[in-house]
Amino acid sequence: MLRREATEMLQETTTFRGAHGLRLSGDRWERPGSDRGTVLLLHGGGQTRHSWNRTARTLAAEGWQAWTIDTRGHGDSEWSPDGRYTLADFTADLYAIVAQLDTKPVVVGASLGGRTALAAEGERPGTLAGLVLVDITHRTEPSGQSRVKRFMTGAPHGFATLEEAADAISTYRPERPRPRSLDGLKRNLRRGEDGRWYWHWDPRFLGSTADAWYYSPERLRRAARAIAIPTLLVRGLHSDIVTAESAAEFLDLVPTAREVAVAAGHMITGDDNDVFTTHLRDFLTHDLVSGKDG
Repeated sequence: MLRREATEMLQETTTFRGAHGLRLSGDRWERPGSDRGTVLLLHGGGQTRHSWNRTARTLAAEGWQAWTIDTRGHGDSEWSPDGRYTLADFTADLYAIVAQLDTKPVVVGASLGGRTALAAEGERPGTLAGLVLVDITHRTEPSGQSRVKRFMTGAPHGFATLEEAADAISTYRPERPRPRSLDGLKRNLRRGEDGRWYWHWDPRFLGSTADAWYYSPERLRRAARAIAIPTLLVRGLHSDIVTAESAAEFLDLVPTAREVAVAAGHMITGDDNDVFTTHLRDFLTHDLVSGKDG
């Protein structure tokens, strides 16, 4: 599907093939005639590609080709037939996606998406042109991870209405104002045959065959040591997932990385999307050029 916006920006829904042919849905955003490079945006666990819409639209308006992808088991992408959602599976999908692009992308990854990109680049250096990690490093706080998991598994039977889903989000994130319209929630929920609303991801993502909540810090530490591309870590000052200590460790592991801290929680793009996008634009404009010159 191709949609042309009033500003001559194009948004096209397309399909990638992940590992073993798994179908992955994505959107391409671009302004015709502009080609500053390619940015691939990967969402966090339990989210969909639509969490990046505002950022992708801004990048496209400034001449970047921006891709947003639903990772396996999320959004409109296929669910793994055997319920496999390990780090190896997510990185294999990323390698497959990059192979289908016409250039090395800068990958912007939030949480799970960042962890995937960190492992992929560190274990196969030269895969990416640049790396932006959104509140994720090689090491995360178990208490914060447990809090996220409790929220994600807190409604196994779904919600009767969108209002119920909004109530659950407000309880989980009381610091964020409740949206006036609930239409945006439909992008993160799916309507079951029973008429109830369920989160738009495969429940097996958190099942016994998945390691979504236990990725070896040592494996990611080894991957981080091998990264030599321009890297930006965007950390939420109020995050309970990434601490200042783990961020400092990461910067020691990756000499080409720098950190910016913003007044937000773990969900940085939702808490302050404009500030995040400003830092991302600065990285794309200055760090990538310096990295190439160096």
